[in-house]
Amino acid sequence: MSFWRFLKFPSHDMAIDLGTANTVVYVRGRGVVLNEPSVVAIETVNGVKRVKAVGDDAKMMMGKTPDQIEAIRPLRDGVIADIDVAEQMIKHFIQKVHGKRRFPRWPEIVICVPSGSTSVERRAIRDAASNAGASQVWLIEEPMAAAIGADMPVTEPIGSMVVDIGGGTTEVAVLSLRGLAYTTSVRVGGDKMDEAISSYVRRNHNLLIGEATAERIKKQVGIAKPPPNGSDGLTVHIKGRDLVNGVPKEITINQRQIAEALSEPVNTIIEGVRIALENTAPELAADIVDQGIVLTGGGALLQGLDEVLRDETGLPVTVADDPLTCVAIGTGRALEEEIFRGVLQTA
Repeated sequence: MSFWRFLKFPSHDMAIDLGTANTVVYVRGRGVVLNEPSVVAIETVNGVKRVKAVGDDAKMMMGKTPDQIEAIRPLRDGVIADIDVAEQMIKHFIQKVHGKRRFPRWPEIVICVPSGSTSVERRAIRDAASNAGASQVWLIEEPMAAAIGADMPVTEPIGSMVVDIGGGTTEVAVLSLRGLAYTTSVRVGGDKMDEAISSYVRRNHNLLIGEATAERIKKQVGIAKPPPNGSDGLTVHIKGRDLVNGVPKEITINQRQIAEALSEPVNTIIEGVRIALENTAPELAADIVDQGIVLTGGGALLQGLDEVLRDETGLPVTVADDPLTCVAIGTGRALEEEIFRGVLQTA
């Protein structure tokens, strides 16, 4: 390794936040260089499957593909559901970041995994990265990566709590001295919020909407608690298929209705935080009163979620500066900075 450093080749080592919704890639010395949806479009021609598109291009095809093309999300609930497709996706992102040029050496890769993932699931992630061209694969637990990315004092004897709300899972963890003092993983995240919106619209308006439409509603007017002063808040137009007449139709819904739709996933996240607080050692709990709770992940952007958690726990709650790339930045810092090397694991 020192020989290659002597030749002053640019580093190809990378950190990957392999998320259910998005994959974020961080390259040593360059920072975050790629952030694309974790979606792969597979085309079947004469019984032979090949990758047609990955990332942004594949996501645009979701729900709109002909019979011979299938848009697949290889990760579900934070773990690999389809290892072959996941491998193709990782390979594609590595090539997109570095181009087709030959490496002076194969890259070292750090990938973050949910804290609740099994040894089998971890091995699947490690194998996918190895087959995609990694010389060495390290794993880091997601809450630890999120805490490092949010500049929390993870190496010090101070208790701090992070709540990482991803696409498939919400990770709640209490950290101290480079380790997880307590962690719990709730299988609720952005995907469950999208499903809750779809179900609400179907149940109350007899309108069938797709995954992409539900996600757009969540991003535009999603809110964790009803608007104040009895107002209905912002409104949004939704197009879908009328379940009664079977024809396309457009309706309008408001934020009060969205808050009602999202109440179940939001309450599940609150319950996960409450369980973590109940299981925290007294000295660490005392630190959390001072340090508060930090929210990371795409779900942290849901309007009013920090306020709801603050009301329910009575603790200070803040949202990380860049919640979407927080985990990737933390994973990258664990790769680059010697002080964090102790948090990396082999599968």
